[in-house]
Amino acid sequence: MDRRIFLKRTAVSATGLSLTPLMGKSFSSLFGADAPGNRIRIGLIGCRNQGWSNLNAFLRYPGVECVSLCDIDDEWLHRRAAELEKSTGKRPPQLVKDWRRVIDNAEVDMVIIGTPDHWHCLQLVAACEAGKDAYVEKPLAGTIEECDLMVKAARKYDRIVQVGQWQRSDPHWDDAATYVRSGKLGRVRTVKVWAYQTSKWTLPSVPDSAPPAGVDYDMWLGPAPKRAFNRNRFHYNFRFFWDYAGGLMSDWGVHLLDYALKGMNVGMPSYVLGAGGKYGYPDDAMETPDTLMVTYRYPDFNIIWDHACGIGSGMFGLREGIAFLGENGTLILSRSGWEVVPEAAVNSRTFPYCYPCDEERMPDSLRMEAVKKKSGEGKGLYLHAGNMLDCMRSRKLPNADIAIGAEVARLSHIGNISCRVGSALHWDSETGMFAGNEEANRLIKADYRDPWKLPVL
Repeated sequence: MDRRIFLKRTAVSATGLSLTPLMGKSFSSLFGADAPGNRIRIGLIGCRNQGWSNLNAFLRYPGVECVSLCDIDDEWLHRRAAELEKSTGKRPPQLVKDWRRVIDNAEVDMVIIGTPDHWHCLQLVAACEAGKDAYVEKPLAGTIEECDLMVKAARKYDRIVQVGQWQRSDPHWDDAATYVRSGKLGRVRTVKVWAYQTSKWTLPSVPDSAPPAGVDYDMWLGPAPKRAFNRNRFHYNFRFFWDYAGGLMSDWGVHLLDYALKGMNVGMPSYVLGAGGKYGYPDDAMETPDTLMVTYRYPDFNIIWDHACGIGSGMFGLREGIAFLGENGTLILSRSGWEVVPEAAVNSRTFPYCYPCDEERMPDSLRMEAVKKKSGEGKGLYLHAGNMLDCMRSRKLPNADIAIGAEVARLSHIGNISCRVGSALHWDSETGMFAGNEEANRLIKADYRDPWKLPVL
């Protein structure tokens, strides 16, 4: 192994495990004549929830097989292996609890990273350094600093990285964004984005306990602070603790805010104000806000994020969605589809005190034609997997390229940070920092527990 390559693999060398050097392999050697049937071989890291759904979406395509499963929990590792054998007739040849063994496996062409947010950066950078493409769950990372490093790694090692924002491959989302950009809505002054989730209910406090049998809890913690095991922090509920994630803001926000940005054709704002807290369940175990509103200010419009845990009645009768409020009409977008509700015209007979008024319009006339609901097909994840496979072969950037995932992750993080420090913040995109707020800038950074080290690229 070249000494320079070895030294650059800090994410893995810090723990004493070197990787099989794939850097010299070309893509054609992985998927060319010496790869029977042009197969793509997948290693899954994190088997319990979304990672498992992602794997099954990939396996619906011909020429794809799973050769490695990794999870720190024996129960889920062996359960998924049995389910895979039942559905495909093949048991993965490698079952491991240490994710580095998946990266080290020369048979693995692509990794699916389905672990908690605090693990994404180390695993993604190691995969890129080892010459593997990757599908990484959203949000891209738990901090802005990690997002920046992950983009740098993907570009440095020329890897295809698809982020699990699968709306990017679901056609009706792009159709809606194209309509917004057409100008038919008129001037859009406000974009409202919301997630009202009854599935994210209260989290009653429970005492610490011993980890379940078969769980490598120290590996689960990884670079996060050392803490006694508590089932509230484990598996699905990790989302609600700052050590590992960013709550509903980053869990749902990256899906929806992504299309607020795309519809308005903008990037990061210069001003953010987040306000919220534990208003619904002040005494439960959750650390992240159960209620939060964030205003992102742009030169001539605002994007407003609004979430609530334990409440299911959002705007327009939808638990989650996006509304582009234009002067001619409002476009409403969700996973189920999109539609346009026109604005009524104003005249002197309905509003006698307005001036100037359009006397030629009738009271029931509309500023634009309605667009009846165009339903989605519900194939987003399946199509997202297919796009990843196509891009692995063509080497074109995927629909949810890592730069896209990084930008919307930053957007969700700055909203959380504003709420945590209790003040409005001014974001400087050139420096990647907040202007004049040291406390906020500290929250941009990742703080890893030994022996894990933040990658250096």
